[in-house]
Amino acid sequence: MSALLDIVERRPGAVFAALLLLHAVVWTALPATLYLNLPLDLIEARVYGREWQLGYDKLPPLPWWMVEITYRIFGRDLFYYLLAQAVIVVTFVLIWQTARPLVGSLGALVALLILDGQHYFHYTAQKFNHDVIQLPFWALAGFSFHAALRRGRTLDWVLLGLSVGFALWAKYFVVALAIPLALFMLLNPSSRRHFATPGPYVALVVALLVAGPHLIWLVQNEFLPLKYAEARAAPPRHLFDHLLNPLAFVAGQLYFLLPTLAIAAPLFRDMRHSPPTTVDQDDWRIVTLLAFGPAATVFVLSLLTGRSTITMWGYPLWPFLGLWIVALVKSIRRDRLAAVVTIWGIVFSTFVLAFIVNYSVLPDYDKRLRAVHFPGRQLADEISTRFRLLTGRPLSYVVANMWVGGNIAHYAPDHPRVLIDGSPARAPWIDLGDLRARGAVVVWTDSDPRVLPIRYRAVAADAEIQDPFTLSYLRGGGRVVVAWAVLRPRPAFAAAE
Repeated sequence: MSALLDIVERRPGAVFAALLLLHAVVWTALPATLYLNLPLDLIEARVYGREWQLGYDKLPPLPWWMVEITYRIFGRDLFYYLLAQAVIVVTFVLIWQTARPLVGSLGALVALLILDGQHYFHYTAQKFNHDVIQLPFWALAGFSFHAALRRGRTLDWVLLGLSVGFALWAKYFVVALAIPLALFMLLNPSSRRHFATPGPYVALVVALLVAGPHLIWLVQNEFLPLKYAEARAAPPRHLFDHLLNPLAFVAGQLYFLLPTLAIAAPLFRDMRHSPPTTVDQDDWRIVTLLAFGPAATVFVLSLLTGRSTITMWGYPLWPFLGLWIVALVKSIRRDRLAAVVTIWGIVFSTFVLAFIVNYSVLPDYDKRLRAVHFPGRQLADEISTRFRLLTGRPLSYVVANMWVGGNIAHYAPDHPRVLIDGSPARAPWIDLGDLRARGAVVVWTDSDPRVLPIRYRAVAADAEIQDPFTLSYLRGGGRVVVAWAVLRPRPAFAAAE
């Protein structure tokens, strides 16, 4: 430990680089080894991303585009997990760049060790989705916001605009970031003076230019994805929800932050009520805003509206919490540093062990069906082979729900497109005339295999129901009964259309 501490104290930058490498290697290798099937979020990305739309019925398109680009360049599932870790590495670098001028390289390293207690950066990050892709843009917004207020350079304001604009392409939750940043500039006297400079207006214009195409799409499509977001944040059922829902949000965040707080615990003894001399009052206010402003915004919005929250919404809320904690410490004593490093090692190892146990040991005992053990490749091979035997044609379309259809689309050699839930409204890019001309399969696993589900009858009423078959989950002993029907190709149908 003494030798390790010498390296940490003398070369924190090198230790930081080693931390990034460790993260990328471990949290790419673990899912690549233990995930026998892509998780739901990545299956969804493969369905949506290939269509290259400016918007979809659920969420903005950025992470889905990134997954599609990764597929087209590399073509292997391993690289989706590496993509997630690349995003985490960029996030850490941006936080390091924000923290180092304020608390020094050692303080920045400790801030990141504290931050690494959050499962958002490893255990769940490999399921690359809209939550994960928010992280670098929120970190860039924090870095550039601080730099713009302290230095006033045009470049920093441009970066702020870029970060907010791209954050909208990532997830509409960016509102929880934009509101506190705007309020801070309005209410903080030393920040208001920037309104007399071009900076804030440059940031606003850049943000609108970047987000513009998607904003136009939202208007043209009557803000369709916001209906999904509204459904996720359930309205209050009674007056008490205005208090219970925000308190539930706080409780959920505190629970997820327990490992982070455990890593930081040795530093708490050295904290004082005033910030250290190396962090002046303006810096301190900005860091406090970045650490707590977005979370406070979510709390207040839930308090006012009474709507429920999702605990996982905390994903991008806390990237500057570690910096705030370190900024409270006058100096990091060697014994405190030793304790932080030790607890971080325990927490990191615990998450690794929990991941291994959850996906390689528990399935044989708890019998819980995990998406990453679904027999997606076998399902795709069976369906595509049977369709080709019946029709003599490659499989071009699947009519199914997102999960079943997405697995077939990803793993089948023909990579068919998916008419999600049999609903043209959910997949307006699908040409129904072409679907009927080329033929399709209808697949379901959640109802009578001898009866075509009602939801599919509008587009596949004449589908020929086939004998169902059964597949076994790759771990855990689960089984899935696959029902399917064939829409035979009708080339004349496209001509009639």
